[in-house]
Amino acid sequence: MRKLFIRTLALALCLTGTAQALRAQETTAAQTAATADQRPKTINEMRQERGLTDTHNLFVPKGQWIFGGTASYSTHTNKGYQFLVIEGINSKGYTFRVSPMIAYAFRDNMALGGRFIYSRTLLKLDNAELHFGNEKTGTNIVARDFYSLKQTYSAAAIWRQYIPLGRNKRFALFNEMSLAAGGTQARFANDSPVKGTYETGYTLSLGISPGIVAFATNNMAVEVNVGVMGISYTHTKQVHNQVTVGKRNTSMMNFKVNIFSIGLGMAFYL
Repeated sequence: MRKLFIRTLALALCLTGTAQALRAQETTAAQTAATADQRPKTINEMRQERGLTDTHNLFVPKGQWIFGGTASYSTHTNKGYQFLVIEGINSKGYTFRVSPMIAYAFRDNMALGGRFIYSRTLLKLDNAELHFGNEKTGTNIVARDFYSLKQTYSAAAIWRQYIPLGRNKRFALFNEMSLAAGGTQARFANDSPVKGTYETGYTLSLGISPGIVAFATNNMAVEVNVGVMGISYTHTKQVHNQVTVGKRNTSMMNFKVNIFSIGLGMAFYL
């Protein structure tokens, strides 16, 4: 009887100690959680609150390839056209631009890739007259037989981050940052006998272009983006009549919407 009593007492003491240990663990865990809530949040934790790195808002999964690009072509022809103070415009020309792109999603909603840009512009001006004032006392400037051909090419490394619109799988915002380097070639000629200028140069630029993407099918999407900020440096060298040499250096920092950089294209997500 005494042994049974001792065993019962020992078991009760063990249960009491176990309960106290469990209460201590719960108290420690609660204190740790409270301390974590009180400490300053990291940058990644604040981003997760905005949903930028939330894996639940998955739009472009890791391991997906992105192929796409933009293209544009325009022509013009003027015969006896008048624009403000410019009269008798006889000209024709065209502008062609293509920009293929390839990227790889190295993590969810983020991609790295490259883009190539090529453009070509031609202008042939047979005649144009600029008039200030009346015919007797005014100033008249006449341009005839002007020819201009310019082409630019550049390659860019790009980084993209997609921001889904809630749980939507069809529409999303994206931000594209690009670092580009390229060159230019141009030829200018006018008058008779012909006087010509040959121009070459190179350009370095860093730009940011936000946009929106909308899926038309499971793999094909339409994208629209616009440049809002950029830094560029351009060096140009001219040779006039194969004798006179001129140089020009320009730099620009832009923090506004550039309507001439609006791009509309298609992309395939495979």
